[in-house]
Amino acid sequence: MLPVCRQRCFNPHLSLSRSFSLSSSILADIQRAIDTAQFPCDSIRNFSIIAHIDHGKSTLADRLLELTGTIPKKTFGSNQQVLDKLKVERERGITVKAQTASMMHAVNSKKYLLNLIDTPGHVDFSWEVSRSLAASQGALLLVDATQGVQAQSISVFHIAKERGLTIIPVLNKIDMPASQPERVALQLQSTFGVDPVDVLQISAKTGQGVEAVLRAIVERIPPPSASVERPLKALLFDSHYDRYRGVISLVSLHNGTIRKGDKIASCHTRKKYEVQEVGIMHPEELPTASLRPGQVGYIACNMKESSEAYVGDTLYRVGAPVDPMPGFRPAKAMVYAGIFPVDTNDFIKLEESVKRLTLTDRSVSVQRESSSALGQGCRLGFLGTLHMDVFRQRLEDEYDANIIVTAPTVPYKVIYKDKIVFVSNPTEFPELSDSSSGVKEVQEPVVKATIIVPEDYLGEMMELCFAHRAEDLDHRYLDAGATKSACIILTCTVPLSEIVTDFFDKLKSKSSGYASFDYENVGYKQSNLSKMVFLLNGKPVDALALIVHRSAQQEVGRTWVKKLHKVIPRQLFEVPIQAAIGKKIIARETLKALRADVTAGLYGGHYERKMKHLENQKESKRRMKRIGSVDLPQEAFFDILSTKAK
Repeated sequence: MLPVCRQRCFNPHLSLSRSFSLSSSILADIQRAIDTAQFPCDSIRNFSIIAHIDHGKSTLADRLLELTGTIPKKTFGSNQQVLDKLKVERERGITVKAQTASMMHAVNSKKYLLNLIDTPGHVDFSWEVSRSLAASQGALLLVDATQGVQAQSISVFHIAKERGLTIIPVLNKIDMPASQPERVALQLQSTFGVDPVDVLQISAKTGQGVEAVLRAIVERIPPPSASVERPLKALLFDSHYDRYRGVISLVSLHNGTIRKGDKIASCHTRKKYEVQEVGIMHPEELPTASLRPGQVGYIACNMKESSEAYVGDTLYRVGAPVDPMPGFRPAKAMVYAGIFPVDTNDFIKLEESVKRLTLTDRSVSVQRESSSALGQGCRLGFLGTLHMDVFRQRLEDEYDANIIVTAPTVPYKVIYKDKIVFVSNPTEFPELSDSSSGVKEVQEPVVKATIIVPEDYLGEMMELCFAHRAEDLDHRYLDAGATKSACIILTCTVPLSEIVTDFFDKLKSKSSGYASFDYENVGYKQSNLSKMVFLLNGKPVDALALIVHRSAQQEVGRTWVKKLHKVIPRQLFEVPIQAAIGKKIIARETLKALRADVTAGLYGGHYERKMKHLENQKESKRRMKRIGSVDLPQEAFFDILSTKAK
């Protein structure tokens, strides 16, 4: 029998924090201290933190974990982003993955189990927010006292209200010189109908007022309604993959109790499993004897395939079936892009990496795709361009993938005489100039955009919206009265394809960073669209096809042709680079041929000798142009697809 320290070394599936626990006896003491049987339903509070991006959710989570003794308080400095565990989250300073942590806190000499779920704040990760709220009975609506109510604040408030959650409004960053807590409290009142008396004022950075937040969680948020006598019924709301234990599922228990050794089954797949380990996130995985009604924790039950852990699934005890819970509305992809390996031999590895990564992000849709230029790859659907960029970075960071990502597109609705087809890949878009295609009309997705901006920048925002084909513009004051530094809510209907390019960058630039932006899907609308293809020496390159609106054909065509001219290596013959819509050429650049000096060895003699050599060279280049093909190297694809149009 190996000693404890040797066993720990040979047990690689233990998390890093658990590997550094001092001894097995200390771990046993912690497990006894967190006996889940001590916490009946009336001693449990499940809550989420919801807010606009960069309003201090992760900082508040750090202070809550410190105050409850879940993590030790540092002597020098402070804990930062404890629940932001991904490399991409720490590099970008944003939350992209909802994380769970269980805390113990005593109020009036009674111990409570508080289950915190820290959620993302960006609009692209709204599906993460809705899943987190399904396992909660309350939410802390965090608003920055220096910036006020912003676009995503409104969006997450309505998501929480629809689920019937108790909302505790909290103003953060009151220690900042620019904070205006009274004004922002009036904004909350006029926007959400919140009584300013109920608004808590805190500084998550310094810890000021955070103790009052813990008391409000216990006093205002209702306990979960669950029963220990009823059959086991658990909602699977998240999961991740462990290479040694398989799929680890995060569950919220609605009824019954689950222990190690129990036989459970899935309502979705009908497969049966034996529970190998149960526990809570504290904030790392901490095994416990059981999970009881109303509690949130994890289970490991030898799920080997990532597809078996269906988010929104209901788990029950074998022999005691239950009615499945409603689950979640499937995420609807708003942006599509192709992902291809730089080395075509790495496709199998890339496909497996994508499958593992989608286990932690079920909002991504995946299907195989092949390109004559790029080889085998995957076509992925995302909730937005930031979502796409984060997924790409996670593939590179966590799975060491070397990939090429094609230009993002949106799903178009093509209405034929006898059918309706949704097209997200430009190569599958029909040629509308061909009357035999049978297309009646083409529709593009439109969204209702909400922009909150200081009054001084209203003109620039309206100009930006009109430049991106916005319609139905409307605006109103967010503040109760038109004050000197009033904020305005601007709403409009804009095509989704206009947003997925550089709209957000321009928005921040024109508003000096003050504007906040949110959008929701409102369906499809008829539009004048066409497919633009790029020809190299008269041959189309399928991976570079685009779907563009008629008003932008000339500008887009010229821009992309110039980009191609810069990245394509010169050939031994002249190469025309053309942008075409149907049979009409929109833009053209010519790549000059590499020319050998065939007259270098001729000294003296009649000039006709030189002319003869030059004519032979011209004829050879004409013949090469007829039969030659231009291979666009992978590096050129990488350059053109990763460089924004200037």
